Amino acid sequence: MKLLYFAWIRERIGLEEEDISVPDDVVTVADLVTWLGSRGERYAYALSEPRAIRVAVDQVHAKPTTALGDAREVALFPPMTGG
Repeated sequence: MKLLYFAWIRERIGLEEEDISVPDDVVTVADLVTWLGSRGERYAYALSEPRAIRVAVDQVHAKPTTALGDAREVALFPPMTGG
């Protein structure tokens, strides 16, 4: 699975993207965010407020309860505002 990080999430983690294999027990978006947060200090810092993280699974906005299934790409980004 390819993970893409945007804005301050990217800055805090220090990566724009990475390819990962997730454990079998990571089945939802919420599971993924929790698991990522356990991968080290930078991840914990970037994902410390899960409600402030938005996620898209294969370019479709997803809720924390969304199943990852066979997702090829997951993007994590902060809430967006427009003008």
